[in-house]
Amino acid sequence: MERDAGQNSNDTIVARATPRGASALSVVRLSGPGALEIAGRVFDGMNLNEAASHTAHVGWLSDQEGSIDQVVCTVFRAPGTATGEDVVELSCHGGDVAADTALRTLLDAGARMAEPGEFTQRAFVNGKLDLAQAEAVAELIHARSERAGRISSAHLKGQFSTELSELRDGLIQLLSLIELELDFSEEDVAFADRDRLVAMLKSASSQLHALALSFRYGRALVDGIRVVIVGAPNAGKSTLMNALLGYDRVIVSQIPGTTRDEVEAHVQWNGVDFTFVDTAGRRETSDVIEAEGVRRSGKAASEADLVVELTDLQDPRPIPVSNAEESVPRVLVGNKADLVDSTFDSSRYAMVISASSLMSDEAALTDLMQLISKQTVGSDTQMAEHRVVTSQRQQAHIRAALAAIERANTSLNSGSSGDMISSDLRQVIEEIGAITGEITNEDILDSIFSRFCIGK
Repeated sequence: MERDAGQNSNDTIVARATPRGASALSVVRLSGPGALEIAGRVFDGMNLNEAASHTAHVGWLSDQEGSIDQVVCTVFRAPGTATGEDVVELSCHGGDVAADTALRTLLDAGARMAEPGEFTQRAFVNGKLDLAQAEAVAELIHARSERAGRISSAHLKGQFSTELSELRDGLIQLLSLIELELDFSEEDVAFADRDRLVAMLKSASSQLHALALSFRYGRALVDGIRVVIVGAPNAGKSTLMNALLGYDRVIVSQIPGTTRDEVEAHVQWNGVDFTFVDTAGRRETSDVIEAEGVRRSGKAASEADLVVELTDLQDPRPIPVSNAEESVPRVLVGNKADLVDSTFDSSRYAMVISASSLMSDEAALTDLMQLISKQTVGSDTQMAEHRVVTSQRQQAHIRAALAAIERANTSLNSGSSGDMISSDLRQVIEEIGAITGEITNEDILDSIFSRFCIGK
């Protein structure tokens, strides 16, 4: 496939590759056909045009006013580079002054400031990465947990793309045979093995369905999960919050209405970042401040991925629920099980606990976290890392491919014409190709790479 490099593909781009702020080193990166020449105009040391690829050279970065900083200039020659173009990296002293001055000097020497994601986009255009791998770069940078980082790294290695490409190649072979039959339709010649077609569609459906199911877990890894704890005053919400965190984060008191505002903190569980939010006790009140806390509790619940409604088993009164939070998934947990006898009806609760002893009861705490995880993440945590989908764009193409497979199966079972089967197969192939970038367009590329940081 010919990939659109954009109107500025012949420019040499430059950007900081390290973040702003105090540090030991800062790196400024150039990529493009003029990288060596432009860097050579401001680098006083080795003649970069004579430098071998993948070599580092010490010298001074200078402008018309004199020396700026002593730097290490590393040369990478095309095509064996990350972008497929000539690349030069200047390592200068850390902090903003040296790096910003180096960047200004290189811009004055003829480079252009890189757009967000442009280095990675050039890697895609030049065949160094496919589109799924390019997306994995951004996901790895923004990973919120070790597990998320490992999944992004697995995608970056290319096994996810390889499996999809193999699936696509097999379907292309079958499509070519079906379309060959159409060319010889008047002679009633069969080139395609119908049993093989059925088997391949079944295999493709199984493979893509597993990927589609993994998306719930994949998005949880990328975005994290927000769990809001609600309940009546003194239901034990703050005690539960402290137990989940493993330390006393929230003030616990027997006085109703102690918690007035949301208090949130993060917990890592099986590689997923959970944000737990403790909220004000829900009740009708004439206290203006407490009423505002109740309102905020409802708002926080309406924006949650899951609401844990904690009920005092000694006083299982209903709480007011706002209309906005009614559509949010909710689990009912009974608290203070240690203070009631065994005759209470536990069937209405997803789990009953004693929040006051939860911090020292590892098994019960694990059971509660597993309940929360099952309600929000699902059960795909043990999937092979390269088979976990984290991209909304990829998920949309997988769903579209599955729908086309279903139509193709219906056509086969009903004895429909080869034209219809061919059309559905072609869409499956196109949807899979769109995931890896074998089929794409400039608008899709702009949308993906615009979410990258500058310098990557």
